[in-house]
Amino acid sequence: MRPFSEDVYNPDQYRIVFSGLKAGAHRFDFHVDQAFFENNGDDLITDVDLEVAVNLVKEERMMDIRFSFSGFVIVACDRCNEPVSIKIAGEERLIVKLGEKYMEESEDVQIIPETDHHFDISPFLYEYIHLMLPMKKVHPEDESGNSTCNPDVLKKLQELSSDHTPDPRWEVLRKLKKEDQS
Repeated sequence: MRPFSEDVYNPDQYRIVFSGLKAGAHRFDFHVDQAFFENNGDDLITDVDLEVAVNLVKEERMMDIRFSFSGFVIVACDRCNEPVSIKIAGEERLIVKLGEKYMEESEDVQIIPETDHHFDISPFLYEYIHLMLPMKKVHPEDESGNSTCNPDVLKKLQELSSDHTPDPRWEVLRKLKKEDQS
């Protein structure tokens, strides 16, 4: 994996100026790096290298925006807390309509004032990237099916789980539950 960039965040870099665009299809390319997440106060994602292709179809009073994501993010492993690289790839769609005021018609339909000349996609990038992360963020298994997590942490977790003796009160509750189901 190549080293990630040390870019400085520029909030204007994620704005699409649509007022001068002719009706029809337009393509925009964006790079999302760590500065983007640092600016949003996100400490879940510790590094990122994503390319986002945005295909925008402009109509008279509406824009159909399709996002295509590809790249990697680095987050802390849920099991060993060591950095793990997660591949991000996917597509999302957003409809932007021109209206009187800002309004969210649905999760994928936004209304913005007719007087606006640009559209900031950064909140949508942030949300879509987080939604593409798996629920469980852990190191993958090797060819033999063994975890590639930090072995010292795995050993400590095993020690802690084997020392656990269940509270006897739970067994009494299980018996009551079984009697109730009979």
